[in-house]
Amino acid sequence: IGRAISVALASSGADLVVHGLQADQLGRETVELCSAKGVQVSLIEGDLAGNTNQCVDNVYEKAIAANPKIDILVNNAGCCFDLHFLDTDLASYEKTMRLNVAAPFFLSQRFAKSWLQQGIGGKIVITGSINGRLAEPMQAAYDVSKGGVEMMVKTLCVELAPHNIRVNGMAPGLIYTPLSAPSLDQPVFRQWMEMHTPNGSVPGPEVCGDVVAFLVS
Repeated sequence: IGRAISVALASSGADLVVHGLQADQLGRETVELCSAKGVQVSLIEGDLAGNTNQCVDNVYEKAIAANPKIDILVNNAGCCFDLHFLDTDLASYEKTMRLNVAAPFFLSQRFAKSWLQQGIGGKIVITGSINGRLAEPMQAAYDVSKGGVEMMVKTLCVELAPHNIRVNGMAPGLIYTPLSAPSLDQPVFRQWMEMHTPNGSVPGPEVCGDVVAFLVS
């Protein structure tokens, strides 16, 4: 999904700072795809699931060093664990909350403060999930985190709108990616998902890229 968002923004003419947990092959290939659109692209790495203050500071400082003129922030990093509520341990719960809730909250805060100091506006998009509204078994911590993201988007939208900072959220359902492929490549599960999706298909990540490009346009 992050790659699709990056490519969509690059196709719209945006220079990019692409962030990943590691500057791995996926990140480098994403940079190549975006650079081919004729824009400037940098790749930075950093873990957002550890100590929130240190992680956010690290990613923010690397991003600004790569491109001091950033005026769009897309919070897309996230994680989930297939654990029954009764088996969910504190470590898994806290990691989910740090990455899915605390990281976008405080990264958005850092960029918003920077834009206010510069006297400019900005645009923020936070990736939530349909799980913020519909409960899914084996995803208690994830569901709680995405419910928090939905309210975060609404609150930041209200608080930051007077400062010319526009905040939106995107809440996808199941998207066909390498993460979901092992499940969706099973015919029975794929058929079940298509039956429970209004248009009868499971979309690829490009639809997410199109949504984000529209929201920040």
